[in-house]
Amino acid sequence: MSGQCIAVVSGKGGTGKTSLTAGVGTALAQSGKRVLCMDCDIGLRNLDLALGLTDRALMDFSDVALDRCPLEAAVVAHPSIPNLYLLTAPVRMRGPAVTEDDFRRMLQKIRQQFDFCLLDAPAGLGLGFRLAVCGADRCVVVTTQDASSLRDAQHTVMELRQFGSGRLHLVVNRVRKKLLHSMHATIDDAMDKAGLPLIGVIPEDDALPVSLNQGTPLLLRSYNGAASAYRNIAIRLQGGKAPLLRIR
Repeated sequence: MSGQCIAVVSGKGGTGKTSLTAGVGTALAQSGKRVLCMDCDIGLRNLDLALGLTDRALMDFSDVALDRCPLEAAVVAHPSIPNLYLLTAPVRMRGPAVTEDDFRRMLQKIRQQFDFCLLDAPAGLGLGFRLAVCGADRCVVVTTQDASSLRDAQHTVMELRQFGSGRLHLVVNRVRKKLLHSMHATIDDAMDKAGLPLIGVIPEDDALPVSLNQGTPLLLRSYNGAASAYRNIAIRLQGGKAPLLRIR
C-alpha cells in the first residue's frame, strides 16, 4: 500500500477546514478506503470533536514522530465508521520539538498503512502548518467567498509553492444555498485569485453545528447539503467525476 497524504489548509481561521477534514475523511472511509485524519493544530486541537471522538486519544503525533510509541498504538479507531482513524495533535510539545524530517518519516509509515491521510493544518504559518505541508502529496486550500478570505488564500498558495507541496486544489466553503446556482462568476473569481483548480463547493449547512454539538459526524446524520458536497470531493480525490455545484 502507498497512500496519499493531503494537507487541508487555509489562510485564516473560521473557513470550516476542520469540518471539511472530518467530512471528507468520513466519506472516503465510507467508500471503503482506509483513512487517517490527523490533527496538526498543536495546542488547539479540535478534530476529535468534529469526528465525535472527544478525549479518546492517549497518544499524539509527536509520540509517533519521535518514536515514543508505534503508529498502531497512537491512532484511535472510530467506533461507528469502519476504516476511519484519528491521530491527534499534542496539547503541548514535550521534550524535543518534532522536525520536518521526523514528520516526513512518520508520513512514510502512514502511507504504508492507510489509503488516505488528511492533515488538518492550523491557520497561519507556524510549526503545525509547516509540518502538515512539508511531506504532503497535495494540498486542499479552503476559503470562503469573502474578499479577505480570498486574499489570505492567495498568500497561503504563495507559501505552499515555496514548500513544493505537490498538487494544489481549491475548495470554496460556506456558500449560502440560495446563491449556489447564481455564483459561477464568484467561483471563477475565487479560482483566478487563488490560481488553483476547483475541487469542491460546500454550502452553508445548519446541520453542521448541530452534529458538532452532539458529537456525531455529519455524514452519519445527513445525505444533503454539506454532506453531499463532502462526498463529491471524496469522489474527486479518488480520481472520479462528480458535480461541483449540484448539491442535494
